[in-house]
Amino acid sequence: MRGIRRDHPNNEQGFCTRMIRARDTIFAISSGSPPAAIGIVRVSGPEAQRALTALTGRSFTPRMAVVSQFRGPSGSILDEGLVLWFPGPKSATGEDCAELHCHGGRAVIAAVCDALAAIDGLRPAEPGEFTRRAFSNGRIDLAQAEGLADLLEAETELQRATAMANAEGALSRYVDEWREGVLRCSAQIEAVLDFSDEEDATDLPASFTRELSQLIDEMGTYLARPKSDRLGEGFRVVFAGPPNSGKSTLFNAIVESEAAITSPIAGTTRDVIERAIAIAGVPFTFVDTAGLRDRAGEEIEALGIERARAELARADVVAWLGAEGQGPEGALEIDARSDVADRVVKQSPDYRLSAVSGEGLFDFKRMLVNVAMKSLPKPGMAALNARQHGLLGEAHDSLASAQEGSDPLLVGEDLRRARLALDRLIGRTTTEDMLDALFGRFCIGK
Repeated sequence: MRGIRRDHPNNEQGFCTRMIRARDTIFAISSGSPPAAIGIVRVSGPEAQRALTALTGRSFTPRMAVVSQFRGPSGSILDEGLVLWFPGPKSATGEDCAELHCHGGRAVIAAVCDALAAIDGLRPAEPGEFTRRAFSNGRIDLAQAEGLADLLEAETELQRATAMANAEGALSRYVDEWREGVLRCSAQIEAVLDFSDEEDATDLPASFTRELSQLIDEMGTYLARPKSDRLGEGFRVVFAGPPNSGKSTLFNAIVESEAAITSPIAGTTRDVIERAIAIAGVPFTFVDTAGLRDRAGEEIEALGIERARAELARADVVAWLGAEGQGPEGALEIDARSDVADRVVKQSPDYRLSAVSGEGLFDFKRMLVNVAMKSLPKPGMAALNARQHGLLGEAHDSLASAQEGSDPLLVGEDLRRARLALDRLIGRTTTEDMLDALFGRFCIGK
């Protein structure tokens, strides 16, 4: 056993500890932090029904809200609220589950949780433990769990819609169909190998070639879609140009905040300033940069210019406020001070804007939304995160290798590798380390 830590999640001791804790009955507040109008305390595990009896002294009809008093260990009334009883496996976690809908005051919630903690066999839930049990009990798969984690962290409408699609199983349904297709192809390869001694037995049927090509095309199309990770940072717009060209003023007007210091003194902006905002439900990151010029006045300004040039490489769109034609290739030409009469007027700008009067700002934002929507996942469309994209890429490459192969044994191995990649994508095979990282993103009570 050399090289395996005693506290490693995959050693025997860690496995036994996880199994014991998985049999515990857990509880936690699953609504917002008190005080609130209502506080919902969730209970899940084999002792959930006994916990209900201890608090209420009665039994309940499944999936029916019933008014009941909640009593502490001494018999004193703690609160009166609603009880919902969900016997497993038809529950959110796949095991016996109950919800106590209490008044949402801090003292009420604390008293109810203390009463639950006093019951033998119950303990407070860990972050993400309810969802992890749902995964372990087959109520959701790994792709759905990742979608749910993204849904809880969503800050824009586009993030919400994309996460909701994955949480509801849109990606999982595609993966299940692809997996079934790979299994059908594998069955045809096995048939060839079983009759390999017969004449012409190594010839694969036309249906094998057709199905394999269809799987490769479908996966390739899905891989070409924008990834969900882009929604986290948003569409990146960088304002660039020489010192005193109006970058910071325009930046402040777009993000509607005095985030950047503005001054008539050249070189005021020395570092990269970022602000993440949503426009029409689309996530953006706007970036103000140091003024670009060939000779920096001092070391700090030189460092700011270096970072500004690095931002140009990262940008989805560069808004160029400098001399016409001097910006990076593909940059938008911005005439940024349309309210200033004695400015150097650009002859063919993409947009004439004024951060002072607001001229052109609405059209500029609308254009950015339209461009961003083309490079980000469409609303409600299931999208791949980096982990999922990598595994689907593995499956796609394995199928492409199978398509080029002629030896049935090697083709069969390629198909096996493709199936394993798809299994890992939805969590049929996975590691505890990865699960710990995923479910650690959830709050307590989810």
